[in-house]
Amino acid sequence: MTAVGGPVIAVTGLYKSFGKRAVVQGLELQVGRGEICGFLGANGSGKTTTIRMLCGLLVPDAGSGTCVGLDVIRETPAIRRQVGYMTQKFSLYEDLTVFENLDLIAGIYSMPNRKAAVRDIVERMGLADREHQLAGQLSGGWKQRVALAACVFHRPQLLLLDEPTAGVDAKARRDFWDLIHDMAADGLTVLVSTHYMDEAERCTRIVYLSQGRIVVHGTADEVARRSGLVTFEGTGQNVDVAAKLLRRMPGVESAAVFGHVLHVAGMDRVKIEQAILGAKNAGLAWREVEPRLEDVFIHMLGESEAAA
Repeated sequence: MTAVGGPVIAVTGLYKSFGKRAVVQGLELQVGRGEICGFLGANGSGKTTTIRMLCGLLVPDAGSGTCVGLDVIRETPAIRRQVGYMTQKFSLYEDLTVFENLDLIAGIYSMPNRKAAVRDIVERMGLADREHQLAGQLSGGWKQRVALAACVFHRPQLLLLDEPTAGVDAKARRDFWDLIHDMAADGLTVLVSTHYMDEAERCTRIVYLSQGRIVVHGTADEVARRSGLVTFEGTGQNVDVAAKLLRRMPGVESAAVFGHVLHVAGMDRVKIEQAILGAKNAGLAWREVEPRLEDVFIHMLGESEAAA
């Protein structure tokens, strides 16, 4: 059975431990068809372990549910044939050309009209000018594009991406995400873990993990609004001086400089306003603004570290 009308991912009560260390604890997650779901959380929060359980590489210790309509406990081999999984580390053969790598993948999947299938994916992924280049000679951005092509070659229902653009430049990241949105428009479901907030904002919905549990989910705007963070923006010439002072003030969780703008965030309005008054000698002009997703992420990282 494969997913047709229901959610592509629908799991509940997933647990996974390694020795005495509980990595995923009672996780519940639903992701609909064509959705791009961002997976956020500190290192060690359980993102990669969850992704590996969903794609059939790890079997949960407990819990139940389906991925692409298949049981995550009993039908893991079938799940792997319906899912594309891309890791952060480039895992293709660097001493083969782009075409040779993809031809090898086509053989693994026993694809009919193998050469034609490779030509098709090369064209669809914009790799025609690179197909005869050794994979090891490609830049980071082109390597990621080839890896993505290998993951979607067999036309999976679900694409799982584990920090796919780490270490590539801004243009390559944008091009990569344009490809993801094009495929989502055709019905592909995507679950992607990332530490880049601009990427998280491009997701249909984001899910935040802490210690193996989902603690926040919703659109980027919803998560920011519901966070309870109080944020103020100061502009002027002395933002660095003000930031250094404000970081020492009670209640200030972050004071980040962006050019001539200083962004201050915290949970206690009274303390934030008192801190800003204490920095009045810096001569900045202040106004209250909506919290950014980055502010929320930093706040949650702080909470995760405190809990740990």
